[in-house]
Amino acid sequence: MSHIALVQQTLIEVSPQADAMAQAFYQRLFELDPSLQSLFTHDWTGQRRKFTDTLTTLVQGLDRLHTVLPEIHQLGLRHVQYGVKPEHYATAGMALLWALEHSLGHPLPEETRSAWIEAYQLLTTAIQAGDFSPASPE
Repeated sequence: MSHIALVQQTLIEVSPQADAMAQAFYQRLFELDPSLQSLFTHDWTGQRRKFTDTLTTLVQGLDRLHTVLPEIHQLGLRHVQYGVKPEHYATAGMALLWALEHSLGHPLPEETRSAWIEAYQLLTTAIQAGDFSPASPE
C-alpha cells in the first residue's frame, strides 16, 4: 500500500471518532505548548469541525495535490493572521499523531506513522509556502 493510501485509510478508520480525535488533538496541542491556546478564540465545536473538515480535504487530496493547493495557500494565509509561527507546526504534528493513536486506541504501525509524518511535512511545507505570499489581486 502506498504512503498516501496508508494515510487515507487511517483517516477513514478514525472518521467515526472525528470529533473526539479533534478534541484529543487540541488537548494534546495545549499540553505540549499552553501558549497556543491564546491563538484560539472560536467556538470549540466549530473549531473541531473546521479542523476535521480541513484535515479530510487535505488528506483526500494528497494523491492530487494540485487540486488542494488553493486551499492550502489560503490556510497558510489564515494561519499567519492567527499568529501561527513556523515552530508551531512541529508541535501540531506531534499532537496530530498522538490524537490519531489515542482515537484508534493503538499505536500506528511504523510504516503508517512514517507515512503520516511524510504527508504532514509535505502539507505543512506547502502551507508555510503560502504563509508569506501576497494575496492575489481580484
